[in-house]
Amino acid sequence: MLQEGDKAPDFTSKDQNGEKVKLSDYKGQKVVLYFYPKDDTPGCTKQACSLRDGFSELKKNNITVLGVSVDDEKSHQKFIAKYDLPFTLIADTDKDIVEKYGVWGEKNMYGRKYMGTNRHTYLINEDGTIRKIMKKVKVGEHSDEVLKFFAE
Repeated sequence: MLQEGDKAPDFTSKDQNGEKVKLSDYKGQKVVLYFYPKDDTPGCTKQACSLRDGFSELKKNNITVLGVSVDDEKSHQKFIAKYDLPFTLIADTDKDIVEKYGVWGEKNMYGRKYMGTNRHTYLINEDGTIRKIMKKVKVGEHSDEVLKFFAE
């Protein structure tokens, strides 16, 4: 189980365009690594749009946004196009990253149990250390939550 103060596990995967993405490529930048259940669902859309709306302020503060779900590249492309998302979405179709970060687990909706991605955000320092793990995210205010934390 990862904790604040741990080194963020590195990973290599593909973004929405099939380009290779490694967390270590972002060393020297603050990173918002946010995990979400599924493209184009109500809560995930609100969260992504919050980060989109605050993106210029995040960028001004040298904060990179990386979204991760187990959806494929094509799904990410549609999601980005539909909501004009300006940040990278990582296609973790083999569930390597969600398992490394401990966000893949049993979920329960309307009494039905199933496996899925839990909505967690990892705020990572320039040196690759996890500064904050956000397990309770206000999807409509996520950008403000992130900015507030990095301002402290």
